[in-house]
Amino acid sequence: MKKLLCIAAVLCSQYLYAQKTILYCGKLVDPKNLAVLTKMSIIVDGSTVSSVEKGYVKASAGDKIIHLEKQTVMPGLIDCHVHLETSIGPDDFVNQFKFNPQDIAFLSIGYADSTLMAGFTTVRDLGGSGVNISLRNAINKGLVPGPRVFTAGVALGSTGGHGDPTNGLRSDLMGNPGPVDGVVNGVDDCIRAVRIRYKQGSDVIKIMSTGGVLSLEKDGLGAQLTDDEIKAIVTTAKDYGLRVACHAHGPEGIKRAIRNGVNSIEHGTFMDDECIALFKQYGTYYVPTVIAGKSVSDSAKMPGFFPPVIAGKALMVGPKIQNTFAKAYKAGVKIAFGTDAGVYAHGKNWMEFVYMTEAGMPILEAIRAATVSASDLIGISDKVGTIEAGKFADIIAVDGDPQTDAHVMGKVSFVMKGGVVYKQR
Repeated sequence: MKKLLCIAAVLCSQYLYAQKTILYCGKLVDPKNLAVLTKMSIIVDGSTVSSVEKGYVKASAGDKIIHLEKQTVMPGLIDCHVHLETSIGPDDFVNQFKFNPQDIAFLSIGYADSTLMAGFTTVRDLGGSGVNISLRNAINKGLVPGPRVFTAGVALGSTGGHGDPTNGLRSDLMGNPGPVDGVVNGVDDCIRAVRIRYKQGSDVIKIMSTGGVLSLEKDGLGAQLTDDEIKAIVTTAKDYGLRVACHAHGPEGIKRAIRNGVNSIEHGTFMDDECIALFKQYGTYYVPTVIAGKSVSDSAKMPGFFPPVIAGKALMVGPKIQNTFAKAYKAGVKIAFGTDAGVYAHGKNWMEFVYMTEAGMPILEAIRAATVSASDLIGISDKVGTIEAGKFADIIAVDGDPQTDAHVMGKVSFVMKGGVVYKQR
């Protein structure tokens, strides 16, 4: 009897192992080749894709079939610029005195879920309090649902610059924040700050080489890190196997960052022709965040939503990003999709596709920016970005054809991440 039970257990385990999930796709976007294939089957084995076949392949006994014949299927989307700890509101300044890390953590769980349900199976979180590292770990352990997160932990900026957490406080509360808090001054601070991020578990380094919009500093354009400081950060990050993303609006900060080897420029609002030439010379990625510009500009028009110093910068910077993106795209700058989610409501990341197409980028190229190019920027092209054998089964489907209407990208009806279905109509 015991022998029969053992044999049954072995046969059962072999049967379960042989089970596969087959997705029947009416339309399948191939972003690498900017093509849309029809009547395709994706075979998923566990957490990865085992093959992609023409036609609707016959299932074996025990295989699970998911019918997506009336939808458009594509790789899971990647947003290269999010902030999963926050969602913008008029109480942001006050909340920093009210919220404990535990409060931020509970909020971030909802933001992560909204992002995944919108079809973004991977994100790059570019700065928070450090709760973003714990959120990443919780998602990886399966404790909470969310996208695959690559996080910067706490971002790096200069004293009084964008990212200094004490901007706008009264003098006795300002203190003297340093590298642990993300505030760096001089080469030694920069080296130490990167090493601290590495120790804390950051996947990427985020720096601010210019002022910003949503910080209580008067100037959002001026350069705020020296060449030597940026070089020290990039060199140290490279030593530790980390890439560097750089927030920059003004042209001088953009130029310093590119020349000193950052992997991407975020926003890039006031880039000039020399900046564009440097992007192309160094192969640096541009992450536009058009939706962030539009969002802060709209919010600034609401009385009392922002303090006056922020509202003025938002009205100046916000409306320009879409035109800057159009100019960079037409010039042949490498584009990776990113939205600055948290500056607007999480889950609306898809609206960036609408703004990109409005600016002249065809929807298939925009999808490529959010899959192939985004995975290349993060350094995970061997795992995600396309639907190919051996890669994670990160697959989504939308109702309709995005080639006829970019708004279809907001109609996500199916989400699979790592072979697990999180959303299905």
